[in-house]
Amino acid sequence: MTNKIVEDKLKLLPDLPGSYQMKDKNGKIIYVGKAKNLKNRVRSYFKSSHTGKTAELVENIADFEFIVTNSNKESFLLENELIKQYKPYYNIRLKYGNSYPYIEITNEKNPTIKLSNIIKKDKGTYFGPYPNVYAANGTLDFIRKNYPLRRCNGYQGHPCLYYEMGQCIGACFRNVHKEEYESQINKITHFLNGDIKDTKNEINAKIQKAAQNLNYELAAQLRDQLKFIEETVENQTVLISDNHSYDIFNYYVDKGWMTVQIFFVRQNRILRQQKDTFAIIGEAADELEEAIQQFYQQKNIIKPFKIIVPKDVDKVSLSEILEVKAESPSRGEKKAVLDLAAKNARITLEDKFRLMQLNEIKTKGAMQELANELGVDRIQRIEAFDHSNTQGTNYVSGMVVFEDGMPNKDEYRKFKLQTVNNQDEAKATREVIFRRYSRLLKENKILPDLILMDGGIIQLNAAKEVLEDELGLNIPIAAMVKNDKHKTSDLINSDDQKLELNRNSQAFFLLQRIQDEVHRFVITFHRQLRTKTNLSSRLDEIKGVGPKYRNRLLKEFKSLDNIAQADIQELLKLGISQKTAQLIQVSLRSIIKKNN
Repeated sequence: MTNKIVEDKLKLLPDLPGSYQMKDKNGKIIYVGKAKNLKNRVRSYFKSSHTGKTAELVENIADFEFIVTNSNKESFLLENELIKQYKPYYNIRLKYGNSYPYIEITNEKNPTIKLSNIIKKDKGTYFGPYPNVYAANGTLDFIRKNYPLRRCNGYQGHPCLYYEMGQCIGACFRNVHKEEYESQINKITHFLNGDIKDTKNEINAKIQKAAQNLNYELAAQLRDQLKFIEETVENQTVLISDNHSYDIFNYYVDKGWMTVQIFFVRQNRILRQQKDTFAIIGEAADELEEAIQQFYQQKNIIKPFKIIVPKDVDKVSLSEILEVKAESPSRGEKKAVLDLAAKNARITLEDKFRLMQLNEIKTKGAMQELANELGVDRIQRIEAFDHSNTQGTNYVSGMVVFEDGMPNKDEYRKFKLQTVNNQDEAKATREVIFRRYSRLLKENKILPDLILMDGGIIQLNAAKEVLEDELGLNIPIAAMVKNDKHKTSDLINSDDQKLELNRNSQAFFLLQRIQDEVHRFVITFHRQLRTKTNLSSRLDEIKGVGPKYRNRLLKEFKSLDNIAQADIQELLKLGISQKTAQLIQVSLRSIIKKNN
């Protein structure tokens, strides 16, 4: 029996090729698969009966993700990489080593062509990898018959059997000139790089001729040969042909939300992906630049050879700040993968909106479920609060209102906090709760049936203290808690007890929506406010600039414009390191440019 998360996501699957990843209740990937049509393939797990290993797999699926590709072959290649990366329990191991094979032209005096399951540092020429080993062998056989290189062990004084069959260039009995090899290798290279139009036409003509002569066995063999060729030399836009490492970033924006899709390309192939969705207020390119910088500030993140970004991103600033070259390709393999990242970002964000709509449609009964969990008679109106600040400054709070399970945006409120000048969540909570409910009492307005704090015990107890001790109110209150992945995890009631909510219940999904909405609302408000404050506070956000250097800089140069235009040597005289001085210039010039 499928849970609600899976049921809703099944409705959103696209009719496109790709790879899917099944997850267990702990979020661990337990199976990776591929599909010509993601919608049909993934739905078949849950809408059909199964036995044995498949039935056991389905029983353990709690969630799934997918990556859309441009072709069925790309889904094969991506599946292979993800299997090697995650080693899922339910996957069958590949039988050709630990990866799909390549076709290799060896680098030696008398080169030969063969299958290889790894790329060696032997200066050979490699094509692939090829997901269908049988097809790769068939294509290799075709090449040997039509563009023969050395097939034997080398010079033996007389023609070998392969030469007699037309599958050896003759190194067994003569000195083959380098130009002759190069001519054949050039033909093979063009063929394996996709120049197969003439070859396909010739094979199709042979198929028709064989059929006319009633030689159906030959016609079938030729059709198989054609199929092998099409599968092995089909364009592979998931791959980047050089061996450098790349992180590829692209995005999609709609309705004040952005999804950033990251592809990690290593050893020619997409090794893994990451996607993040969040509310934005500024320009999309600026938000992406900030997201990229934050990504590389995380621990244990290894920077790649290059990062690939959309053309509207400030690549010069990114390159200087990250010390990694950023580029925006306009064509070729990297552009194809960049476009694929944008496609996946769009699908992810559109799916989020459709899931939100599905959840809003299904809110009937969710409020009562929540009331039952909290031990109150009924809940009609919920007011939820969250805070945001920048290192203890620009402290703000936001409040959203849900009535009968639906957001009432006319009732949303913003608060600029006046008593908080450091990262004191308890003090921030006391101020906003007092301001909100003392005003409702004074104006004799309706009170909510439930107050939700987006935080833990500290915020919960601070709010209770104000409501009960200062205002004499007895309003049910609870705290929404997130896990280390920033997802809704628990609900703590007014007795500081953690409630064991059913993760598939309507009440739990209602809490998720409320928590996401109040977080989006307060973050948007905070970003709006931050851009209006004195730009000098932005110095604190530059890595390597603490209070000591901030004060020195402002005392010496008086304004951010002056600091931004200062010579590097002037900054160094204040005791600032070369790297930090360069970062100050790049960051401040970028900030000033955005705010002009």
